[in-house]
Amino acid sequence: MASGPGKLTEYHVGRCRLELVQGDITDQVVDAIVNAANSRLAGGGGVDGAIHRRGGPSIMAETKAKYPDGCPTGSAVITGAGNLSAKYVIHAVGPIWQGGNAGEAELLASAYRRALELAVGHSCQSVAFPALSTGAYRYPLSEAAQIALRTTIEFLRQRQSPPLVRFVLFDQATLNVFAEELAKLARAS
Repeated sequence: MASGPGKLTEYHVGRCRLELVQGDITDQVVDAIVNAANSRLAGGGGVDGAIHRRGGPSIMAETKAKYPDGCPTGSAVITGAGNLSAKYVIHAVGPIWQGGNAGEAELLASAYRRALELAVGHSCQSVAFPALSTGAYRYPLSEAAQIALRTTIEFLRQRQSPPLVRFVLFDQATLNVFAEELAKLARAS
């Protein structure tokens, strides 16, 4: 499915499908929703705040009980999804942008990889991601999109699971950047 010249919003990797959509991640009917969490798993604004507001207090209670020491940058942990329609919330901790010379690319790729590993490990057939680290953590959008998509495509090629990975992007501008990066990756493969 194309969304205009030079843009791609759906891509198949074997039997797996990668989708790009604009919307509210908390509205997604998927097995797992990925949360752009902070390392303390303390809740926050943006995607994190929206997930905790819609999911209710049980998500925060579970993160505090299961992960009292938080989650290191570049990793992820999983909880139930409270009042959300998903089964799970995967709390992925991306890096804060510090100019690109502090291992940010590796940490961002690692956060996506670990979230996908948790989804597969919990038999998720579908997972929805936000654009990790691009909000308050100020990761440059086109670089973040390239890392997110490249990492996801590599994972899908290796594991052939989960069957559906959907990037739910908050606004049209972010969707456009992701669609352009996906088209570049598709042309290069």
